[in-house]
Amino acid sequence: MQAIVRACATEGWAARVVAVISNRPDAPGLEFARQHGIAQLALDHAAFASREAFDAELARVIDEHEPDVVALAGFMRILTDDFVARYDGRLVNVHPSLLPAFPGLRTHERAIEAGCKLAGATVHFVTPRLDHGPIIAQAVVPVLPTDTPQTLAARVLEREHVLYPRALRWMVHGLLVRRGNLVTHARGEPQLLR
Repeated sequence: MQAIVRACATEGWAARVVAVISNRPDAPGLEFARQHGIAQLALDHAAFASREAFDAELARVIDEHEPDVVALAGFMRILTDDFVARYDGRLVNVHPSLLPAFPGLRTHERAIEAGCKLAGATVHFVTPRLDHGPIIAQAVVPVLPTDTPQTLAARVLEREHVLYPRALRWMVHGLLVRRGNLVTHARGEPQLLR
């Protein structure tokens, strides 16, 4: 989230980050947002009787800000199908693997265990199927023989901080063309970050 806020400001996007919302009241991103004059809200999911009730309130709060794009950045909750449908084509996520490989959790550990020579990150549109939406962009990093899940995660995160803002900039500037599951850049800019 911090990389997105900084890129938006320094690269002069035709957009601005209007709000930061977290389901964890102790999320450091909330304080970062406050310090940068961005609306922020902690919406603790534990205070809701069901996933549906939480998602309905989350959608209500998001809609107050009238966003063109909803970017999940460190938001580690599975969202209901109704929530995902509400923001279809505007809801994006970054996942720390080269999807469709290793959806879900423990991605770096699983990549090392599988003997992968490359790992990375994927920015994708969110669909009801977890970590399987149309791919906007990917970044690759080598998996080194000495890697641990932590060292690999650190290198992947560095690439995420470049990849995710880039993909969001393309979205807000209308440079993505989506046809079914295929997403291309309107001007042919590489969607793979090496």
